[in-house]
Amino acid sequence: MTEQDRREELRAALAEVRARVDAACVAAGRAPAEVRLLAVTKTFPASDAALLTDLGMTDLAENRDQEASAKHAELAGLRPDSGVRWHMVGRLQRNKARSVVRWADEVQSVDSVRLADALARATRTAVDAGERVGPLDVLVQVSLDADPARGGCPLTQLGELADHIARSGDLRLRGLMAVAPLDAEPGAAFQRLAEASENLRKDHPGAVELSAGMSGDLEQAIAHGSTCVRVGTALLGRRGLASP
Repeated sequence: MTEQDRREELRAALAEVRARVDAACVAAGRAPAEVRLLAVTKTFPASDAALLTDLGMTDLAENRDQEASAKHAELAGLRPDSGVRWHMVGRLQRNKARSVVRWADEVQSVDSVRLADALARATRTAVDAGERVGPLDVLVQVSLDADPARGGCPLTQLGELADHIARSGDLRLRGLMAVAPLDAEPGAAFQRLAEASENLRKDHPGAVELSAGMSGDLEQAIAHGSTCVRVGTALLGRRGLASP
């Protein structure tokens, strides 16, 4: 496939996804401008990320630090003036914090005090070294299915973790993120998430972000207040088994 063919393929997919988001917002009585679209580029090359920026995408997301770090650097060479914000949306080990804060503008998968502390220390070190400017935006990943293998903070511990993050001068609490359970109707799970978000904002009024919804369930997420949908397959196609 030529670069022009791929550009047109991505253009069509992006138009379709944006139409879905717009229709979901209209159905929910919301303005489309309330919902941000994140393109999840994991396992796809930096050339695809570059083409997406050409098409107006301003937010890209990755699941793995090693792939993201290399792609961030490559895109900076391909599109030095793109102004893209990078988001970490996958499970994160504490020993990757030092690397992640060098490329990520936001980490959406903070699910423990220990990870929050590791990111805070890494952010402080990176700022002191001139490797980033200012605090790291973070979202607390909430577990909606109590499956430890999928990550996420239990709802019963959400307030404690949010308070801990809010006390950090190196992190900025932006809101909540969640992934719908695998074997359940997503609407009910997103309703629980919306209720958790409403409760969180009572103590942390600046935590307005609600990141929920992917290619298969973005409509249900938007109906329950999502402000950020994370879309990979519907934009870029089916993924291979290994990263490029």
